[in-house]
Amino acid sequence: MVCVPCLLLLLLPLLRVSAATPEPCELDEEDFLCVCNFTDPKPDWSSAMQCMVAVEVEIRGGGRNLEQFLESADADSKRYADTIKALRWRRLTLGAARVPALLLVALLRALGYSRLKELTFEDLEVTGPMPPPPLEATGPALSTLSLRNVSWATGGAWLGELLQWLKPGLRVLNIAQAHSLAFACAQLPTFQALTSLDLSDNPGLGERGLIAVLCPHKFPVLQDLVLRNAGMETLSSVCAALAAASVQPHRLDLSHNSLRATAPDATSCVWPSALSSLNLSFAGLEQVPKGLPPKLGVLDLSCNRLSRAPRPDELPEVNNLTLDGNPFLDPGALEHQEDLKNSGVVSVCARSALTMGVSGALALLQGAGDFA
Repeated sequence: MVCVPCLLLLLLPLLRVSAATPEPCELDEEDFLCVCNFTDPKPDWSSAMQCMVAVEVEIRGGGRNLEQFLESADADSKRYADTIKALRWRRLTLGAARVPALLLVALLRALGYSRLKELTFEDLEVTGPMPPPPLEATGPALSTLSLRNVSWATGGAWLGELLQWLKPGLRVLNIAQAHSLAFACAQLPTFQALTSLDLSDNPGLGERGLIAVLCPHKFPVLQDLVLRNAGMETLSSVCAALAAASVQPHRLDLSHNSLRATAPDATSCVWPSALSSLNLSFAGLEQVPKGLPPKLGVLDLSCNRLSRAPRPDELPEVNNLTLDGNPFLDPGALEHQEDLKNSGVVSVCARSALTMGVSGALALLQGAGDFA
């Protein structure tokens, strides 16, 4: 008897359908998005069969330990290669489960036959050691890999071990709420195609952690570096981390950090020559910080605590300067920033905060046409 789960994820075994159990999976009318949430004490995993026709699939395991499916990890995915190739999947999200590393690798091997482009892991605990790496990558050729609140038993080696199973060509890497960002740089490949690195929502990272993450000469074509809410404190330390890693981003986002305008022990630092856009919004700045790049295309200082307009000598040569949501322009800006819920006015900062919260959803909607 063919093991249908091997055709899907190697972790969704075909079980008997129970009419008394509500369907844990829902497929939209356009057969585009399929969402599964297996929270029932005795989940009907076979409900995921309807996801085979979807383009975007989200599967959450209800916090379960998936060790019971380890037997499926030994299945030869080549037997199902043609079926997997026929799937329309382009985006896949897996979350809310404890997954043995062997099972995770089996999933990646199976997805290597798919046309998947974007893979997201969130709220996962990966248990046990990763198996020995293959002679060549057998996993999917991803353009985007996103991880949020994923823990690994292998410590700082996890990223290098994971990437060994993915075909080269990754362009976007997002890592949030990481349990370990102390990467083993010697084990990391050079990200020859990576143009976007997002380390937002890692408040414990800080500048020292950033230096450890930005392994020298590993990001030769990086253009976008996003460090929102990542424990950054001074521009000089961020600049030093970029210099140490020989990173030349075009756009740098340091918003939603508690930045200091000056650092007592700051040393002069030369910013990357390619840097053209710097986002310092929502940073709690009471004055324009020292040590800005000498020339920028875009500088965003919105939604800070500036009580007066910046003087020309405080600013770099800049084409597009944003100052909205500061007290000198909006006397009620501080109240809006500190307590949006109690504010009777939807300020520019309130709108910006809401926009950031739904930016991921908007990006998905904008990209849906590419997968139709």
